[in-house]
Amino acid sequence: MSDIPSDSQPGQWAAMPSASASPRDAIVALRGEVAKVVVGQEGTLSGLIAALLVRGHVLLEGVPGVAKTLLVKALATALDVDFKRVQFTPDLMPSDVTGQTVLEMGSGSLSFREGPIFTNLFLADEINRTPPKTQASLLEAMEERQVSVEGSRRALPDPFIVIATQNPVEYEGTYPLPEAQLDRFLFKLLVGYPTFEQEREVLARHHRGLDPHDVVAAGVRPVATAADLIAARAEVAAVQVEPIVLDYIVALCRATRETPSVEIGVSPRGAAALLHAAKAWAWISERPFLTADEVKAVAKPVLRHRLIIRPELELEGTTADGVLDALLATVPAPR
Repeated sequence: MSDIPSDSQPGQWAAMPSASASPRDAIVALRGEVAKVVVGQEGTLSGLIAALLVRGHVLLEGVPGVAKTLLVKALATALDVDFKRVQFTPDLMPSDVTGQTVLEMGSGSLSFREGPIFTNLFLADEINRTPPKTQASLLEAMEERQVSVEGSRRALPDPFIVIATQNPVEYEGTYPLPEAQLDRFLFKLLVGYPTFEQEREVLARHHRGLDPHDVVAAGVRPVATAADLIAARAEVAAVQVEPIVLDYIVALCRATRETPSVEIGVSPRGAAALLHAAKAWAWISERPFLTADEVKAVAKPVLRHRLIIRPELELEGTTADGVLDALLATVPAPR
């Protein structure tokens, strides 16, 4: 299971949209559609939806075969947005992702051929298998939501988010993402193994003929649109935040910079990411205002990849999650 809470109102999540459904009804209905092909992983799905609500990118870390790609493909189908997947390999070039200028043989003119990055949900599969030059080709797209080629800037569609995957146990032939690029991801979600009951249900579905490569045949249908998502984003932006909660977010992030076991703590951009993610979580939980509970719920997925643990302590087993658990237990939270 993912380490992010699945949600605070599971019954509401299961609701199906009606003909006059609100944006929230449409967005929460995504869960029921994805569940037609993905068993478990509720927390990971909730994290992906929260990221969509605040235009955030997501890094999924998990061993092969735990439905990371299937989850994203089903979500894109249920949201009725364009989806493209690129398998990142050592020989992948930046132009293979962003696109390139080509010579049209008939007219002799130059034209730009869009790369797969021009989509709504872009899945960078095994992103740490491609060299830094190609990894860096995503930086402008993730931060500015545009691509610059031959001096021309081309805007990416809206919505646009990058969802990248990486295997946590393979190091040979991989290129770890630099800290600057990790900081571009709103969440780093840990995708774990299913429970015994969930894995049994996975096998039962395969026995009944489930084809994980064809989510439409499995019954996944569009239940929300990009327009619903844009409307939902406006509602998330309207979530009330009291100064005392802002103080808590700042105190928590500043504490990461003052902890002896941390070499580099959370930046102000990380603090802003925590605020936006917590507001999305409050909206998902049907709260019109932000509390410390929502901040705590998303703190580890938002902050874990922004901490650099001192090497000597990392060798002794100190982890970012362990540091964050200690801070969440000691930094005073507003009541």
